[in-house]
Amino acid sequence: MPAQNTVAHDLPDAAARAFMDQVIAKRGKRPGSLLGILEAVQEHDGHKHLSLGALRYVAERTHVPLARIYSVATFYSLFNLQPQGDNTICICRGTACHTRGSRKLLESLRLELGLNDAGHLGEADKLSVTTPDGKFTIRTVACFGQCALAPVAEVNHRICGHVNERTLEREVQALEREHR
Repeated sequence: MPAQNTVAHDLPDAAARAFMDQVIAKRGKRPGSLLGILEAVQEHDGHKHLSLGALRYVAERTHVPLARIYSVATFYSLFNLQPQGDNTICICRGTACHTRGSRKLLESLRLELGLNDAGHLGEADKLSVTTPDGKFTIRTVACFGQCALAPVAEVNHRICGHVNERTLEREVQALEREHR
C-alpha cells in the first residue's frame, strides 16, 4: 500500500495531466514527437523541469517505456530533472571558452550567488545547482557552438559573448533588480 501512495503523490495534478494529454494528442505518434512532448511539458512546469511523475504519465499516455523516456530526458542537456530557479545562467565549458576563462566565470558566479558549499563548480563538466532561495540556477554545457564569442554565457536563454566577471555580475544584478 505505501508504494501506491508514493506513486499517487508523484502524479501531476489534474491541470498538468490535461495539458500533457493535449500536447500528446496534438503531436501524436509522429517520429521524433517525444522530444517536442517533453519540451512542452517542461516549459509548462512552473519550475521548468520534468518530474518523475510527469515522465511516468507521458510514458503511460504515449505507450513508450519509461526507461526510454528517462534516457531521452537525461541525454539531452535542455531537459531538467530537478526544479530550476527563476533565472538560469549557463556557462559554456567547451575548449575555447575554457581557455578564455569560463572556469573563473563559474567560480565568481558561485561566490556572487553565495553557493559556497556547492562543491568544485569551476571543475564541473556538467553542473546544475540552484540557489536556496530558488532565484538562480547555474548550469554548464559542453559547448554552445559560439566559439568565436568565447567565453560564452547564456542568461535566461539569451547568448552573451565575450563575457567577463564584471559583465556577468551586471547581468545578475539586473536580474535581481527585475525580480524585486
